[in-house]
Amino acid sequence: MIDKFRFDNALQIRSEWQRAIWGQILSEQLQNQELKHSFITYKKGAQLFQEASIPRGVYCINQGMVKIFKRGDEGKEQIIHIAKAGEMVGFRAMFTEEPYKVGAEALEESNICFIGKEDFLSLMDTNPVLRNGIIKELSKELADRADFITNMAQKSVRERLAFTMLILMDVFDKQPINLSREDLANFVGTATETLIRLLKDFKEEGIIEVQTRKIFVLQRERLLQIAGK
Repeated sequence: MIDKFRFDNALQIRSEWQRAIWGQILSEQLQNQELKHSFITYKKGAQLFQEASIPRGVYCINQGMVKIFKRGDEGKEQIIHIAKAGEMVGFRAMFTEEPYKVGAEALEESNICFIGKEDFLSLMDTNPVLRNGIIKELSKELADRADFITNMAQKSVRERLAFTMLILMDVFDKQPINLSREDLANFVGTATETLIRLLKDFKEEGIIEVQTRKIFVLQRERLLQIAGK
């Protein structure tokens, strides 16, 4: 069953098309209609789908967080997005008829609704808000991804860390950033040892506070300055 409290809070921060599909799921769940979907609990580290696997459907996050990543030639991960409650992942591959270009893995225990490909495409045909929203999302993603790649390619590692932490502040909302050092390094695109050294520098400069693996941002404006925003 859907955690309705978490669902209602997710709706407040998600786009119209995401609210549309969550509204459909909630309606079907409560009215016991025929949309074929299932809620699955993924343990931390469990994979939703692997790079190069064949898409079977889409994944709507009810609770938890999921990292979207691509592996390089040597097997090192590059995290490109962290999805949270209210987001849907895996939908882009529904339209290409090609294997997944990325992988997805739960960063913490997560409750996720899976909708099969046929049902999802049927929703697309019958729900214009969902259809138009996804078209806009795919178009916007091209520009956003170009900006992200430019930022990550042209900035120093210190600047990339500041830029990444600003992104993660939005992901974690008012909570501290809570990622393993390896995952954070894979998001920044650097070695774990380099990341640890830079975090120590940020701490000594009074920009952040660190408690075990949790990072509390004390000076957001300073991160903006470092990131060149």
